[in-house]
Amino acid sequence: MALYEHFRKEERPFVEQASEWKEQVETRYESKLTDFLDPREQDILRSIIGNDEVVKLEFFGGPQGSERKRALLFPFYEAPEQDQFHIRIYELDYPVKFVSVGHRDVLGSMLGLGVKREKFGDIILQAQRIQIAVAEEIASFVEMNFTKVASASIQLHSVSLEEAIPVREEWEEVSTTVSSLRLDVLLAEMFRLSRSKVVPYIDGKRVKVNWRIADQPSFLVNEGDYLSVRGLGRRKLLTVEGKSKKDKWRVSYGKKQDPS
Repeated sequence: MALYEHFRKEERPFVEQASEWKEQVETRYESKLTDFLDPREQDILRSIIGNDEVVKLEFFGGPQGSERKRALLFPFYEAPEQDQFHIRIYELDYPVKFVSVGHRDVLGSMLGLGVKREKFGDIILQAQRIQIAVAEEIASFVEMNFTKVASASIQLHSVSLEEAIPVREEWEEVSTTVSSLRLDVLLAEMFRLSRSKVVPYIDGKRVKVNWRIADQPSFLVNEGDYLSVRGLGRRKLLTVEGKSKKDKWRVSYGKKQDPS
């Protein structure tokens, strides 16, 4: 029970699953490869494995700087290679002169095929180039069925890691004080908006905390949480350093622009 105290109630199923992965490697001395995990899930898994002497952990998402990554849990005596993560990278060929394709278009088309979000990683855009990292076990399905994005017909071709577009992480750290750790208060500070302008984003289900929709302004944000507002960008609450003499919370957060 002590383990769960560090995580939110909605995170407990993943905490339980991660604990089972660890136990599996400990008892069977067999490696365990996960699906693609978002950064919050990666943080949780890191905290559960910790500095374990038997079970070791590595992440890999394909392109350099990937955000979503597969995790490999393995016995301490193994030295895993990148090909053990079983990731295929595809570039999309489409009529760039006639159509505009964005991040959400690709995401929606993949989900529309019935592909679960955890089976593919980052969708990377650079100028008019688009690449996507896919779990190898669904690669043939994707090759056969992923033929259209929005109104554009596409073709896929596999690219090597050397040809993969690197993901550029551009986080800027900001220190400030806030009156509360409520979602609406933090979003107002992080995005330089009034609380009255933040609430419609929350009510409109355009706000996510740790990749899950958060629709309550009073939702309490914890240190380490990732926050996003569709169309505005993303933030991460890096530290909560206690209260100031004026009874305000001293916090620091990272900010970066939305990839879409």
